[in-house]
Amino acid sequence: MTTLDRVLETVLARNPGEPEFHQAVREVVDSLKSVVARRPEYLEVFERLCEPERQIIFRVPWVDDAGRVRINRGFRVQYNSALGPYKGGLRFHPSVNLGIVKFLGFEQIFKNALTGMPIGGGKGGADFDPRGRSDAEVMRFCQSFMMELANHIGQYTDVPAGDIGVGGREIGYLFGQYRRITNAYESGVLTGKGLTWGGSRARTEATGYGAVLFAAEMLRTRGEDLDGRRVSVSGSGNVAIYAIEKAQQLGAHVVTFSDSSGYVVDQAGVDLALLQDVKERQRGRVADYVARRPGARLVTDGSVWSVPCDVALPCATQNELDAVAAVRLIKGGVRAVAEGANMPCTPHAVEEFRDAGVLFGPGKAANAGGVATSALEMQQNASRDSWSFEYTVERLTDVMTRIHANCLETAEEFGDPGNYVLGANIAGFTRVADAMLAQGVI
Repeated sequence: MTTLDRVLETVLARNPGEPEFHQAVREVVDSLKSVVARRPEYLEVFERLCEPERQIIFRVPWVDDAGRVRINRGFRVQYNSALGPYKGGLRFHPSVNLGIVKFLGFEQIFKNALTGMPIGGGKGGADFDPRGRSDAEVMRFCQSFMMELANHIGQYTDVPAGDIGVGGREIGYLFGQYRRITNAYESGVLTGKGLTWGGSRARTEATGYGAVLFAAEMLRTRGEDLDGRRVSVSGSGNVAIYAIEKAQQLGAHVVTFSDSSGYVVDQAGVDLALLQDVKERQRGRVADYVARRPGARLVTDGSVWSVPCDVALPCATQNELDAVAAVRLIKGGVRAVAEGANMPCTPHAVEEFRDAGVLFGPGKAANAGGVATSALEMQQNASRDSWSFEYTVERLTDVMTRIHANCLETAEEFGDPGNYVLGANIAGFTRVADAMLAQGVI
């Protein structure tokens, strides 16, 4: 047993009942064995890095429209600040628990490091489900949530953003309450804000755009591009919608999207304007798209990954694409997979893709566009500036191109060309580890 394996054993024993967190740590351990062999001092740093700097759990009481008092649980895991203030989204979903928040925060450390920007890793959220709740109920929940969270965040301390269940509406309510509590207009404390009050153009689009840009970079290594490619996307939230938009801009033919009720197959190509109307303006379900789109069909059982495609963009949630689905995609001719969500592919699915020679972009690299643009929003807030959409997308494109090159070069340096998982893990880890070593035992 290697010493890294012993660290893994300790982490698993210290954090029981947290399978998603275990999965994330195990993947990084598998990648770091070669770099620790070269730099033994990294072993102790990795052991420290696996333990969050701070874990905050709190009660969130709020009153629903019927006057009933409801109770939810809030979380913020401030994982690592060696490179800068903690940075990572808030997720409002019934599945949220400490293990999931730790998994997301752990991934965020490496993702943020890969952007090359001065931001550490953190994550948070609550087991609150905004779906089906009135605007007034969502506002009351967000205000109660911020009453506690405000004690732990700040533009130089911890800068949350949105994630699943937390969009512009929720960020607005959270920011308004933070202003009331602090009596200050600290615009850099949250990202994903509205354009008229400190938000960044292209932030809404950034995660989905970035995943597609990363996929395009991977294809370019084989002399290919997205033009004319058949693309399958899972999810129908913010990331999925703008992955569809960018893929279509690059000439791809996108045929699927999904939500928890099933998936839509639109062989004529997804009508993006209709999908945006259904999901963003009406807060509807994918069935509402099918009802208004001749030729589209809704499948309520099975997997969206049963639809053959050239490029797969999983943009829904963790572990949505397993080994069975991966084999099915491989048989259907998939050429590249880029994770728009956080860890949507299971470890066995990743193995299948790697063994079949399918290009695979892990989420910590492929979906880093969102947090990169959040960091650009922080830059604009600090300078009281506002950039054009075109300039922001240009900066985003540059970041994604550099992340791809860094992952590719690192994988080649450590003897496994084309292994983006290895490249992303080592490149992200070494940047954080060097900062931790320089700053002493912290």
